[in-house]
Amino acid sequence: MRIAIVDESAARAAVIEEGLREAALTDVATFADRHGIAAKLEKFSPDVVLINLSNPHRDELEELFALSRAMARPVAMFVDQSDSAGIEAAIDAGVSAYVVDGLKKERIKPILELAIRRFNAFSRLRTELDEARGALADHKTIDRAKALLVRKRNIDEPAAYAALRKAAMDSGRRIVDVADALLTADKLLGDL
Repeated sequence: MRIAIVDESAARAAVIEEGLREAALTDVATFADRHGIAAKLEKFSPDVVLINLSNPHRDELEELFALSRAMARPVAMFVDQSDSAGIEAAIDAGVSAYVVDGLKKERIKPILELAIRRFNAFSRLRTELDEARGALADHKTIDRAKALLVRKRNIDEPAAYAALRKAAMDSGRRIVDVADALLTADKLLGDL
C-alpha cells in the first residue's frame, strides 16, 4: 500500500511514519511543502493520503478539501484543534477519517484502516446511488416513450411496452436506447 503524508512539520510526520513502519507499511512518501501538492500526489499515486495540520486555517482546509475531492482516495486528516465548521467541511469534502488531537503512533494503523473502510463503504454507496439514479432515468425515458406510443398508435400501455421490447430485441439494443431514439425522432419530426 502506497501512503502519502502531507505535513509541514518534520517532527509530526515522523510520528506518522513510525506508526506506519510499526504496522509494516513502508511504501511512504512525505510531502512537507504543500505548494503544487496535487501534482506531487498524482505523480506518487498513493492508495491513502494522511494529512496532518496543527491549527488549520480556513484557506488551508479549503485547499486540502479540494484536493481530497479530486483524489478519490481515502484521506485521513489529523488536526490539533477543530470546530463544527471544520468537521462539516471535512465530511463534505470526503475526508474518511477526521481525528482531533489524536496523533499517536499507536493509533496510526487503526485510523488508516478506518479511513480505508469508510472510503470503500462510501464509494459503494455512491456507486449504488448512481446506479439507482440511472435506473430511474431509464425508467422515466421508457415511460415517456410508452406514453408517446399510446398517444400516437392508440394502444394500451402493455402493448406499447411490448412494441418497445420487440424493437429492442430486433435491433439488439437495450429498451431504454430504443425508447430514447423514439423520443428523439418524435421531437425532430415534431419540430419540422
